[in-house]
Amino acid sequence: MNRQDRADAVDREMAASLLPDAAVQTLGRWWSENASACADGTPGAHTVRYTPGRWVQITPWPSTLAPTSCGGDVGVSRAEVASAVADALRREAFREALVATYVWGKGKRGSPSGSGPASLHKILAAESLDTALARAVTTLSEHSAEAAYAGLQGLVPRFGPSFYTKFLYFAGKTVPSGTGPQPLILDRVLARRLRSLAQAVGRETGRDPDGSIANWVWRDRNWSPHRYAVYLSFMQAASGQAAATNTWPPDASPDLLEYALFSASWT
Repeated sequence: MNRQDRADAVDREMAASLLPDAAVQTLGRWWSENASACADGTPGAHTVRYTPGRWVQITPWPSTLAPTSCGGDVGVSRAEVASAVADALRREAFREALVATYVWGKGKRGSPSGSGPASLHKILAAESLDTALARAVTTLSEHSAEAAYAGLQGLVPRFGPSFYTKFLYFAGKTVPSGTGPQPLILDRVLARRLRSLAQAVGRETGRDPDGSIANWVWRDRNWSPHRYAVYLSFMQAASGQAAATNTWPPDASPDLLEYALFSASWT
């Protein structure tokens, strides 16, 4: 059995077992602490703090975000970013949509000369960017989140999955996936959560005793389109699993689970 066959076997085991009891219990505690903020069953109120003045070199700048002349830190929520992206997509202002999702994704980690604004400035300078973003939105609406992900992979320097899945996630609020699950954010934190699940399943079933397969498929970056599809399928099923308990909202969206898994660890 080659490495991919072993990975497929671990994926099947994960799909069958989904979240362990410890994770379900952790989610229940997380929900009890966050129910008032996410009363609608979505993470729309999830707010990130950022410093507008650190992004002064970035254009186009979405009007939903605070002006870069604003002093100090401000917050922007997922719901506000979704609104900004919806408005930008209606105007085919794809770069503006990207800026809104990128600033939210970086938050206060962005510094004028650091990986936030400096990297975004270089991404925005790519000649292929407008075409890439427009095609991704069209591919999402006509095909699937996996196909849109595949179309962006490696296309624009410095624009990796941790950030283009944020773009796809927010775009999907306006332009739903043609088929399959809706796009979700996948970054290093979430990959590590799934890695810990895969390692446990691999040990328990004997499919991956040393965790090497889990480390390979759920690495920190550069996930394959197939891996993204596995992630979306797992999250959709796990969201249903959580909803079947009395400690999770029955009508919660899969992105609420994504937010919870990002925020809380059971290991």
